[in-house]
Amino acid sequence: MKKLIRNLIGATSALVIAVTINITHVDTAKAADKEVFTYAMTGLYPPFSFRQSGDLYGFDMEVGQALAEEMGMQPNPVSNPWQTLIAALKSDRFDAIIGSMAITEERLKQVNFTDPYYSSGAQVFVSTDNDEITEVEGIRGKTIGVLVSSSFAKAAREYSDNITTYTDDVTALRDLTVGGRVDAVITDQLIGENAILNAGLEVKPLGDPIYVDDIGIAVNKGNEAFLEKLNQALAKIKANGKYEEISEKYFGRNIAE
Repeated sequence: MKKLIRNLIGATSALVIAVTINITHVDTAKAADKEVFTYAMTGLYPPFSFRQSGDLYGFDMEVGQALAEEMGMQPNPVSNPWQTLIAALKSDRFDAIIGSMAITEERLKQVNFTDPYYSSGAQVFVSTDNDEITEVEGIRGKTIGVLVSSSFAKAAREYSDNITTYTDDVTALRDLTVGGRVDAVITDQLIGENAILNAGLEVKPLGDPIYVDDIGIAVNKGNEAFLEKLNQALAKIKANGKYEEISEKYFGRNIAE
């Protein structure tokens, strides 16, 4: 009798273990079936990405959302310091970088890029009532404002030795409207346009950008299938008007054109 009871207990325990294993397997399978698109940005580059009440917002964040929806995936935007974005991508901490990253030969050695999702460059801005400077060549020898530690400082020094640095673009552009502070500002074309749109600054772009960069979405090398999937989704949101809707919200125009 005791042997029979021990056998029954053993059988029951085995059944419980089997059921537990089966339940765990089902839960894991459901998690694996949930497709999540995790994409990174700095969160420090308004209007492309910024934080508000702890959440990420901005053009890049919304483009990522639209791409995820088009691919039938759940969007999961995350922030990461600019200096380590590519290293973190290569460590598989996220699926892609949607962080206004320019497509360069150096970066193409480490990652692949989608088709450009917009282009932008170094733009000269002057006050709307400035009739003296009418072309980019007119800023030579003038006082030029640039963002501190930015790539635009190098461009500015090609035109003048009189450089004033700022910690943010809006302050630099606002100083154009204050007589005697700066004659021109060189900053990202779209950053400047957004400041004009949202801050109502009385400044204007001068001529064409000094140079233009194509901006793409970075993915790991060897992930060609996902790269193609992103390119297809990008083409679709441009064709169906979703991209233009997001762009109009932040820039007042379609920046892909």
